[in-house]
Amino acid sequence: MTAIASLGPSNVEVRATRRPSVSAVGLTAPATLFILVALIGPLMIMFRYSFDRFVPGELLQSAFTFENYAKFLSDRFYQGVLLTTLWVSGLSTLICLVAAFPVAFFVARFAGGHWKSRILILVILPLLMGNAVRTAAWMVVLGDHGMLSSLVTATGLSPLKLMYTPAAVVIGLVSVTLPFMIVTLQSVIEGIDPTLELAAASLGASHARVLWRVVFPLALPGILAGAMLCFTLCMNAYATPVLIGGPQFHMMAPEVYQQVAKAMNWPFGATLAFVLMTVTLLLTSVATGLVQRRYRRWAEANV
Repeated sequence: MTAIASLGPSNVEVRATRRPSVSAVGLTAPATLFILVALIGPLMIMFRYSFDRFVPGELLQSAFTFENYAKFLSDRFYQGVLLTTLWVSGLSTLICLVAAFPVAFFVARFAGGHWKSRILILVILPLLMGNAVRTAAWMVVLGDHGMLSSLVTATGLSPLKLMYTPAAVVIGLVSVTLPFMIVTLQSVIEGIDPTLELAAASLGASHARVLWRVVFPLALPGILAGAMLCFTLCMNAYATPVLIGGPQFHMMAPEVYQQVAKAMNWPFGATLAFVLMTVTLLLTSVATGLVQRRYRRWAEANV
């Protein structure tokens, strides 16, 4: 007893804080090891492939050359594919944000009880189907003789030509990623104290001003998370560009598949994959830094 008492409260606190940390490391070690082996391991192998040399008939030849990266930087076709992927993904993400925010705000603030759960089920329901199935449904809707074109023709207008166009790809990507944005924003908006909005309204702020000056800044972390999730999914989309965009529309993920599975050019396919991953990581990191800096400035100005 005297030995324990002589330790003092500070020593007891140190021991109490050390034990959970050791046990936490032991609990997270298997998951960390699994991630390193199952995820980072294959990435490192593909990264090594990107420096190999392609030899027809041999798949690849072990080397350490920058020819594949030089080919990408000197070929305007693949640079155009990357630019197309960027603007299609950015536009789809922006449309998702604009369309999802009102729905998320309504669910978080006005839908109560069973209605909230029912609306969320309807939002999540498309995710229960495979991406290829949803894309095939959009092919029926957007086809030259599809549902949308038939409705337009019935009004006396000329039929729409949406299939195999960038607009069709954007529509398909928005339909795929919109549920993720709605669910993310809804959970963040629910965490915002409603009394802040009531206080702003009691001081004479309009509904639009309350949304812009109170809700939107507080929801910035959720907006960033949803936007980054949607942008990443769009950048790496495969089924939608292939099925709706057609053979004349090129994005990075289908090009990676073409190089690896069709041309059997593993080194250049690995190069395209790492260029896509690097650009996505850079853009998400820059956007995260800018939003966090803006959020900090807003928080400091309103303290």
